[in-house]
This record gives sequence, C-alpha cells and structure tokens, in this order.
Amino acid sequence: MTILAYDLGTGGNKASLYAEDGKLIASVFEGYETHYPQSGFHEQRPLDWKRAVVESTRKLFAQPEFDPQDVRAIALSGHSLGCVPLDADGKLLLDSTPIWSDSRAESQAVRFFETLDYPEWYRKTGAGFPPAHYTVFKLIWYRENLPEMFAKMKKFVGTKDFINYWLTGRIATDFSYASGTGAYALEAWGYDDGIIASAGLPREIFPEIVPSTEILGTLTPEAAEELGLPQSVQVAAGGVDNSCMALGARAFKNGRSYASLGSSSWIAVSDEKPLLDTKFFPYVFTHVVPGQFASATAIFSAGTTLKWIRDFCCGDLKAECAQTGENVYARMMELASRSPIGARGLLLNPTFAGGSCLEPSSKMRGGIFNLDLSHTREDVIRAALEGIALNLRKALDALGTLTRLEDSITLVGGGAISPIWRQIYADAFNKTVEKTNIDQDAAALGAAALAAVGTGIWENFDRIDTVHETQAVTRPEDPEAYEAILPRFLETAEMLTRLAE
Repeated sequence: MTILAYDLGTGGNKASLYAEDGKLIASVFEGYETHYPQSGFHEQRPLDWKRAVVESTRKLFAQPEFDPQDVRAIALSGHSLGCVPLDADGKLLLDSTPIWSDSRAESQAVRFFETLDYPEWYRKTGAGFPPAHYTVFKLIWYRENLPEMFAKMKKFVGTKDFINYWLTGRIATDFSYASGTGAYALEAWGYDDGIIASAGLPREIFPEIVPSTEILGTLTPEAAEELGLPQSVQVAAGGVDNSCMALGARAFKNGRSYASLGSSSWIAVSDEKPLLDTKFFPYVFTHVVPGQFASATAIFSAGTTLKWIRDFCCGDLKAECAQTGENVYARMMELASRSPIGARGLLLNPTFAGGSCLEPSSKMRGGIFNLDLSHTREDVIRAALEGIALNLRKALDALGTLTRLEDSITLVGGGAISPIWRQIYADAFNKTVEKTNIDQDAAALGAAALAAVGTGIWENFDRIDTVHETQAVTRPEDPEAYEAILPRFLETAEMLTRLAE
C-alpha cells in the first residue's frame, strides 16, 4: 500500500510516492511556466497544473518497480492565494489565472481600505502579505475588469482545489487554503460575511470548507484513466503549501518552528493561537492540523541574492563547474569558509527584491557596506551568507515576541545543505539548528500525512516525528560575535530606506 503526494509549487509539480510508514520511495518533478503579461500580473494556466500532475505521475509509475495498483490515497499541497473561476457547469472560465505573487489588484485594495480599517482587517484575517496578493482583491479585480466572465462565475477555487475537482468532481477547499483568501476570520474558523459584503462579492462564489484530512471522494473515471491509477484511490482535501510544509517540517505542536531556506526564506511557528502583530505583520494560515495555526515572517530575497553573487562575482566558478559538474554553490561555501566571522567588517543587506513586512519600507533595496580595497571575494560571499541569516534573525525575533519558541529549529530547503551556512544560522539565531532527511520534501510529506490520517492508515500526525532522521545537529559556537554585528546590520536597513525615499 502506498500514498501519492503532489506538491503543486510555483515552479512545477512534484509527484512523490510514500510507503505506509511515511518513508519517501521516489519522486518526479514536472515544471510549468509563469507568465507576466503586464507589470504586476503573474499568471499560470490551470491546465498546465493538470498536465504536470498527469505527466509526473505517468513518469513515476513508468518505473517497473512501482505498481499503480498499490496506491490507496492522494493528497495535495498547493501554492497559496489562487483564484480559479469556474462556471455553473464547473468549466474553467479563464485559460490563465493569477497566482500568489500577482499584485494587479493594488488599486482595488487601496479603495477597500478607504472604508475598512486595515489593522482591523489584518487582526481578523492574519493576511500579512501585501493586501493586493489576497484572493478577495483579485475577485474584485475580476468584477471590475472582466464583468462578463465574473457574471458567469459560480465558484472560485485555489490551485490544489482545482486539481482536486478534476480528480474527484467535488468543488471544495480546506481551512488552511480558505484562510488565505483575505475574507476568512482566523479565530472564527470560517469566511467573514462582513468582509465579503464590504468587498461587494456574492457569498455563494466562495467554496465549501472541509478539514484537510477529509476524503473528497475517489478518482473519476477520466482522472483514473489519465493518471493510470485505479478508480478506488481516495483523495484527501490537502492543504496550502505553507501549512503542509509546517506539518512536514515537524512544526505541528505549540512552539515548534522551522526555517525554509530557498529563493525567498521564512521562519514559521505552530501555535494554538494566530500570532498577530501590527508592527511586523506576520502572515498566518490556519494549520492543516486541527486547532493550530501556522504563523510566519519572511524575507523576499535569500537564495536569489546568493544567485546574484554567483552570477556577478563568481562567473569563473560558474563556468568551471559547468565543465566539471561540480556544484557552484558548494565552491562558494568553501570560499566563504576562508573569511572570518563578520567578513572582516563587511556587511551585506540582502533585500535585493524589496522590503518585506519586517523592513522599514517595501521600497528599500539591498546594499553592501564598509567595502574596502582589501576585501576579497571570500569576504563578499561570507557577508551575503551572514546578511541572509541576520535578516532571518529579525524574523525569528519578531515571532519570539509573540510566543515561546523551542530551543532548536529545523532547517529545510536548499540552504540547509551547507555545513558552514548551518553554523552561521546556529550562531546568528543562537539556537541549535537541525537538518534532517526531509530537506526539500517537507510540503510533500505534509500532504502525504494528510492522506494517511484521512484514510486511517495513521492514527494521528505524531508519526511525522519518526519519519525525520537527523543528519546534522549544529550548535552555536560564537553567538556573541553575531550579537555584536546585529545592531550595525539593522542600521543598514534604515540607511537603505532613506536612500529609497
């Protein structure tokens, strides 16, 4: 008996096959494109998601050692804030729809808050991203800019919910995904009729909300045939990627936290109450785990800043590694290890993609400070690694003012691979950091766990802890050094904000 988990991410879908005990057997990735037809428009084609799900599944079971007849259940993790319109017959009304990063609805959000208090809306919804990204404002944009389409819309669904509808024929969402609409009251565990009325939207277009573990049904004949799976496969409702990743990263009990280290990076913590604050504006999703919330603070540029350093400071290494097959980032980490803590006085603020809610201004950009003719490439790389870690330290401190965090933190994502970077994180956070075998599979594991609990294969989510196998534990060695650097680093944000004004 096996479980199939789909991690429907921004860049593509990863189909992962899991054993009953939660151990990963194999996975296949199939990508799709994001389209940018205008400034602020970030769109994907829902039928591309379906194609990626089908092709990744077919490729997975093309391997003769895996039997599709053994699959008992499916669940999805899906990227957030989707807005896919369906008509009365359940047909797709737009070929291409806005994804989480789409900000076309800025003017709609501005007008909305002329009559509704923004902090009050935030405290109710936990919507800490820039408001235009939330589904409720995308729906207002539809109404104002695509009125004929809007008049035909019977329901809208999120990313993974569109796939679930194709899989089972049932239109529904779960609490975690609904909590990202901007029209959901966290502590009431449901849509807020007042927000929906203020937005001028019909209540009936909002999909039914069910628990993440609820079985929506079995595969339709069409889906079963396209996937090459038996019709008897059960489909759980699944969850939003942020909450599925929290579950898969073991952050499903009070105070447990994890750091996701990717292109952008964030720190999230699980708690029985939403962690709300109108200074730092953590963004909060209802957890896929009943009675819990996943609250997070983020920086918009982490791996992308390091990629910039790679492209503009390490072109020779990039070319060499292309020839030898070596990992260019591993070479960069080795160079960084030659520079001492503090990079000989060099500071790098990594806000190359603009300021998040943690920063003084969204308009600020990154910078390199105190650069001297004696500094080397090794120092620049080290300063970048330290700058990213110190910016995440701000995120950690913000959450730490709102709840008690455990003394250790799990690292997931590509940034967890490097021993030197793990040591920088341990010292900058002054926490023990742990890397496990899950790495970049946290969201997929979270989805698989939802299917396992939903079908009764697992009694509860505690099994997640046994799936994780510790690969490295890194303890702070010189946290005092980073405590001394931190005030100067924080000053760089103020300077960069003044430059942006």
